[in-house]
Amino acid sequence: MVSKHTLLAGLLLVAASPASADCADILPNAAEARAPQRLLEAKDLIELRDIGMPDPSYFFLPSPLALSPDGKSIALVLSRGDLATNGYCRALVVIAARGETAPRVVDRGGEMITAIDVKRGLFVNTGFPNLVVPAWSPDGRWIAYLKRVDGVTQLWRARADGGGAAAITRSAVDVERWAWAANGRDLLYASRPGVAEARRALDREAMSGYLYDARVRPNPSPRPQLREADVPQVVFLADPERGETRAATAAEAAALPPDLPGGSQPEAAAVSRDGHRAWTAREDAGPLSPSRIWVADRTGRKRPCAAAACRDGIVNLWWQADGSLLFLRREGWAKGRMALYRWRPGSRAARRLLASPAWLTGCTWHDARLYCVAEDSVTPRRVVAIDPTSGRQSLLFDPNPGFARLRLGKVQRLTWQSEPGMPAWGDLVLPPDAVPGETLPLVIVQYHSDGFLRGGTGDAHPIFLLAAHGFAVLSFERPAVESAAYPGLKTIDAIIAAMTKDWGERRSVLASLLAGVDRTIALGIVDPARIGITGLSDGASTVNYALINSDRFAAAVVSTCCEDPKTVMTYGGTAWADWNRTVRRYPLASEDGTAFWKPMALSLNADRIETPLLMQLADSEYLLALEAFTALREKRKPVELHVAPGEYHTRIQPLHRLAEYQRDVDWFGFWLQGREDPDPAKRAQYTRWRAMRDARSNLPVGPLPPR
Repeated sequence: MVSKHTLLAGLLLVAASPASADCADILPNAAEARAPQRLLEAKDLIELRDIGMPDPSYFFLPSPLALSPDGKSIALVLSRGDLATNGYCRALVVIAARGETAPRVVDRGGEMITAIDVKRGLFVNTGFPNLVVPAWSPDGRWIAYLKRVDGVTQLWRARADGGGAAAITRSAVDVERWAWAANGRDLLYASRPGVAEARRALDREAMSGYLYDARVRPNPSPRPQLREADVPQVVFLADPERGETRAATAAEAAALPPDLPGGSQPEAAAVSRDGHRAWTAREDAGPLSPSRIWVADRTGRKRPCAAAACRDGIVNLWWQADGSLLFLRREGWAKGRMALYRWRPGSRAARRLLASPAWLTGCTWHDARLYCVAEDSVTPRRVVAIDPTSGRQSLLFDPNPGFARLRLGKVQRLTWQSEPGMPAWGDLVLPPDAVPGETLPLVIVQYHSDGFLRGGTGDAHPIFLLAAHGFAVLSFERPAVESAAYPGLKTIDAIIAAMTKDWGERRSVLASLLAGVDRTIALGIVDPARIGITGLSDGASTVNYALINSDRFAAAVVSTCCEDPKTVMTYGGTAWADWNRTVRRYPLASEDGTAFWKPMALSLNADRIETPLLMQLADSEYLLALEAFTALREKRKPVELHVAPGEYHTRIQPLHRLAEYQRDVDWFGFWLQGREDPDPAKRAQYTRWRAMRDARSNLPVGPLPPR
């Protein structure tokens, strides 16, 4: 018999990069909802059918749901990981807005489109799935959308009746944004045609050697990155009927909605049919200041909404035909719930229509109904319609009906308050077969716990899969950075500097996390001697700080790493080093920064860290871990590093996600449960780990020495 592990290893060899699947099963079938009940497996998470941006903590993105002009249909892009090809199944799907007819596929195929951020002027591929928003032509006959084929994102158009689809653009570089032109026939789009020549210029520079300057991020590659300023966007107009494309005029280009600045969080806004406006505005100049709803009539006369519900946590708002305003809001303890309100301008109170245990994102309004993507802790994303009069929800489309047949275990929302007074919450997940009175090993997953509990931020550490293997899991929601903690600071850079000073923000987050751990222990569920912790990005920074400044954790896994003195001023390149120096006030690499770095750098604390640490990193980021890894290795501490090729900050290849999921389960099983998978293909893995354990058992045991 071929083991799963052996099969995985073979597939990794033959599938080095993501590909397209045939999408034959992109839509669910009736048999899925009638399948026998069983425990969840890794494949169930990786091949989940998905709508929109996977992380529901991104509230201020456009809706992935496109309403047809007549309001009868909704178009969306459905995506599913495919382990067989190490790629993705993608399809443009149309569902009925009233749920009368079955969903239908109008186009299928294409590669995953990942989000490209601009950091310090350079393009950075995050690996995170990008949001693809389709749009109907004004006459309702066509649906336009972005589709990636052979490594280039193009603008496509499909017949709404399923009669065929074709690429509108033949661009040599990615199409980044687009819209239907005012005539309802042509399409406007923006790309960066200068990218092709910029790449050729780098090829020419390679012949004499690259200049090591601010363009270079040595962590992913010594090849300089392209600068956003060197390859500006150009707007074009495409006539799909004639197959012609030309540069857009200034007036035409102005009709294309602009990109939002990187990292910006827009204020919500709405305009009624009769010209009334509504928007949210921050109460002072600080970027963390709470927002409040304001309205203006057709004469421009402005007034705020004085109702308590109109302040802070506003996600979106819509005008009603009767002149009232509908708005969606995060509220409750640490904004851990969502609610829908109606407010009539002039009134001092807003009426709550719906208090939802589900996370509602990507909502769009049409014909007195609100259409949203809804998910809760145990239910993946579905499309629902909400009646604002009654607050009643109706299900329109469930992409994963078989998920209800999986035994996931009990989920309990826990709330607490840490010593600095910050309210926080997390979701405690118990194994499906948990026995009352039994104490369990606990694994912490970070750093958002909104909506369906996948694998934390970046989908890096599988919550329900760990629960299926006998772990209690605390899905930790990181406390928000509140303006009250940094009064008077007017810029993001100033706030970052204040957060870094004496590692105050890291100390605050760890205090909250430990308060949550104590909350689980007080329930009598968790064994305090068997607690593991995981993290990606900010969550990995919390892991680093926790391993140095507490003795609570018996095993750890990180998906990004680390912050060490030489690393942050060297392997990230000169642009990042300069930013770290000017904004974060980090010491120079040539300075003795021991006192500054001692609370945070694993490399400076390797002699006193005993927690077994597994690093599972992308090849574009692993250099940042070598300073810490080397120090731990030289001190003969239990540390292991795996590098996934062709990956980014978050993993895009399904087989890499599968490998890391399985290694998470094995690592925590070994260190927290004393369990080994009998799969013969894993013998070498356990030989290494037993050697680590044996070496560790020969070390003196005792409390951490004083700092």
